[in-house]
Amino acid sequence: MHLLSLIVFVFWFCSGKTSGEDQPIQTFVIPHSHMDVGWVYTIQESMHAYAANVYSSVTEELSKVKERRFISVEQEFFRLWWDSVASDTQKKQVRQLVKEGRLEFIIGGQVMHDEAVTDLEDEILQLTEGHGFLYQTFGVRPQFSWHVDPFGASATTPVLFSLAGFNAHLISRIDYDLKDGMQKNKKLQFVWRGSPSLKAQQEIFTHTMDQYSYCTPSHIPFSNRSGFYWNGVALFPDPPKDGVYPNMSLPVTKETVHAYAQTMAENIKQRAAWFRTNHLLWPWGCDKQFYNSSVQFRNMDPLMTYINQNSKEFGVTVQYATLSEYFQSVHQSNLTWDVRGSEDFLPYSTEPFQAWTGFYASRNVLKGVARRASSRLRAAETLFTRYRISFPDGPVAKDWALEKLRALRWAVSEVQHHDGITGTESPKVAEMYVQHLLQGMMGAEELLAALFLLPQNLDVSGAPSRSFQGKGAGQALEQHVIIYNPLAWNITSVVNMTVTFPSAVVHDDDGQPVPVQIQRSAQCNASYDLFFVVQLGGLQHRKYSIQFSETLCSGKFKCKRTYEAQGVAFERRHVRDWRKTGRRLLPVMNGCYKLMFDQDTNLLHSATYLKEQRRIMMTQDFWEYDANGDVKAGPISDNYIFSANGSAVRAYKAVEMEIIPGKVLTEIRQRFYREDGDEDYAYSITTRVPEYSEAGPWCHRLEQTYSLGPLRLNTEVVLRSSSSLNNNRTLYSDDNGYQMMKRTYKKFTNNTVARNYFPMVRTTYIQDDISRLVLLSDRAHGVSSQADGQLEVMLHRRLWNNLQWNLGYNLTLNDSSVVRPTLWMILGSVAATSKLYQRGAVELQHRPVVMPIDRPSKSWKDKESRFNSPVPPVVLPPNLHLLSLSIPGWNYTSDHDLHLSHLHSGREVRSEPDYDRVLLRVVHLFEEGEDPELSKPVTVNLKDVLKGLGEVRDLDERSLTGTWNITSLQRWRWKTADTSGKKNDQHKRNQGFTVTISPKEIRTFFIHFSSRND
Repeated sequence: MHLLSLIVFVFWFCSGKTSGEDQPIQTFVIPHSHMDVGWVYTIQESMHAYAANVYSSVTEELSKVKERRFISVEQEFFRLWWDSVASDTQKKQVRQLVKEGRLEFIIGGQVMHDEAVTDLEDEILQLTEGHGFLYQTFGVRPQFSWHVDPFGASATTPVLFSLAGFNAHLISRIDYDLKDGMQKNKKLQFVWRGSPSLKAQQEIFTHTMDQYSYCTPSHIPFSNRSGFYWNGVALFPDPPKDGVYPNMSLPVTKETVHAYAQTMAENIKQRAAWFRTNHLLWPWGCDKQFYNSSVQFRNMDPLMTYINQNSKEFGVTVQYATLSEYFQSVHQSNLTWDVRGSEDFLPYSTEPFQAWTGFYASRNVLKGVARRASSRLRAAETLFTRYRISFPDGPVAKDWALEKLRALRWAVSEVQHHDGITGTESPKVAEMYVQHLLQGMMGAEELLAALFLLPQNLDVSGAPSRSFQGKGAGQALEQHVIIYNPLAWNITSVVNMTVTFPSAVVHDDDGQPVPVQIQRSAQCNASYDLFFVVQLGGLQHRKYSIQFSETLCSGKFKCKRTYEAQGVAFERRHVRDWRKTGRRLLPVMNGCYKLMFDQDTNLLHSATYLKEQRRIMMTQDFWEYDANGDVKAGPISDNYIFSANGSAVRAYKAVEMEIIPGKVLTEIRQRFYREDGDEDYAYSITTRVPEYSEAGPWCHRLEQTYSLGPLRLNTEVVLRSSSSLNNNRTLYSDDNGYQMMKRTYKKFTNNTVARNYFPMVRTTYIQDDISRLVLLSDRAHGVSSQADGQLEVMLHRRLWNNLQWNLGYNLTLNDSSVVRPTLWMILGSVAATSKLYQRGAVELQHRPVVMPIDRPSKSWKDKESRFNSPVPPVVLPPNLHLLSLSIPGWNYTSDHDLHLSHLHSGREVRSEPDYDRVLLRVVHLFEEGEDPELSKPVTVNLKDVLKGLGEVRDLDERSLTGTWNITSLQRWRWKTADTSGKKNDQHKRNQGFTVTISPKEIRTFFIHFSSRND
């Protein structure tokens, strides 16, 4: 995305470098094209209009002149070009350019992922997908980042890039006032230790772009065209047949070359004054550039020659360069660098009234679909891996299965783009992302059905529906479901299904009845919510039989462990009548909490954590911020920006409540009405309090599902939890589900409300010296603490404004959808909740998979034995999480030298995918010192842990994305004033299959299992 075209170039001569005034500035001109995988135009539109031409023309032009360079960043466009456009001649040219280091792949992921609202697991996925392709195809392993456009910088990103083997990291979008100070003090470069637990172990040198960011000046004094962009502006929907694009800059001629050179040299000197070394990174490119590379290089070549011929006059030298060439020069300067700790650069503002905190909540539906797709992908990956190990010659075709997985990997990777999951794209692009995700999920559903059900063939066309139909629609009175736990922990969970029968009994695969609760659905009076308790081992699935009845429990139909719950409705309460409250309190209790609801307001009144008898006064309701839509009237909110037009106001005038006591759970339904006399509610909260006595950690989780929308235009709605906690308006929210960040409330001259909003991907909490209130989420939101004891979660936004830029690109966010996000709430002492929230966040993301089955033709117990017979569990210690278990399918050999020899032999390598190599990742969930026991390093024998899958034959530790053997990975070392935590040996040595994993470590392995046929 490009807002930088609005920058007016300021001519300011500045010299006096620390390395000597007489020495010319060595300028590294880095040609690049910022190619958004989405944003305004769909992938197909961009490929047709310009993206394919970028790689075709760059390949041709680099092959002509050996001094020319280019960096390629997002891999999705390159892979589409490579697979569907590039000729054999172009592929041969690319291989040679890559081998010579003149075409360099930077970052190497499928996309340049967002850093605020993306989840750790998905960031790793998209990086792994891109790296696997590059290593298999070219034998290269990207070692530098180019994160120039994400809206703020997370402290998790430098940790992941370090683990992937990167030597330096590059960022750009940070707060305008912070960047200004860093420029003046020459602090734009530093060594970043993103993890407080890993410290120097995963530090990385970080370069912050100056105020011009990743673009060259777009305005020059002698022309009103596009500065140094001689190919002009990309044209949609079709490129011009005559090659003449709009706004092409004046060509470099004898008459213009001196003016161009003077302008470029002055800009170089201005920027060089902000850095410590005599080397300057000068990015040549911007959004959608180099689609006509011949015009670009034909003008820049003579300009650079002219500058170098007159270097004494201009005080600079210029050369084409890749990013690695620039960072090598900085590294060789051997300076001592400042250390930045685990602080991130969020939130991000471009000016006082432009806080980029709105996108934390934009397009809530898209954010939810993206996370569900990620969860379904994990389930399919782990189950297919187990299947391949157990049945390498089984009836599920491996090529077909991998095709389904790769389609969903691609879709989940794609949407992590910084104008994707952020919700900052145009409506047609949002629809494209959702379509790709849903298509990928359908493929994964087919794969899961085949893995569970397939006897002898691949007929999965009859995969059953998720909703049971009544007898009149041909529904049998007995149904069966398979429940799969995709996590490597033993779990107890409550499964919820929508059915059309008023009563049911559920048996597990041992024939034992399980606790069941059935009640009228909150969504539809003609259907019922069926809840039943499941207990599953790690990576284990079980079969459950559901017997339905059209009548309630009676003589013939024994209910056994079924409870038919009935609701109690309470009178609608009007806000105008809230003069005396707290007189009539109604308790709802389980083994962990006592919740008190106020019958005078129909709102929550207080919550008591029973173990310590600690009561927290607490209410929850909906508030809304009114947004301004007229640019002439003041600051606006849009896809990106949140600009509160005053304080939030109550979003309702009346509340109804219904309580449904149960034996599996008690459900509280609260409906909020915008006006006193409205028949339809505007918002709702459905709270489920676990009642099952053997629920374990589940007892602590209060599940809340909300319903919002369609909103009124230009409103931004928040869930406000107001409590008696003395948090001093300080909250904590997570960076990408990996680590918690302390968010201290700050006062600003302008826009204080919006600039105190922060991203929440999985977790947020507020606390005082005694207690903590935790919220866990199934998708990203914006969070804030605007008053003492308050925790706001922005759940939905609907906006329109008349800013021409937004109207031109259709980025006004007129989102009329109904959204139904889910949060889990945990209350308790700081020590108690510290043991619960990390695992809880993971379990919310990866809930059990429910797979209905058509009624079997044989008796359940006579069913022939298949893969869905009971399987042994795979269980990790509670502080370790199985981050990945998959079969990537890349066919490169793990021996780097051998792989390169295959590639450089000149033969096209087209071997089939490797179905035997398993990718395993394990992460330690806890920070150093967070818990007396769970924060300790954990030693596990992976052969023992994985014996439920099969016999581990060999174990090969790898870099994060799998392309480096960990013993051969030697990252650059940077001199720092703070040398604490630095170790000579960067990598731990494993003892056979025994691995010790320290707090916050992510360890990656390639594993091979012994064949069942051996």
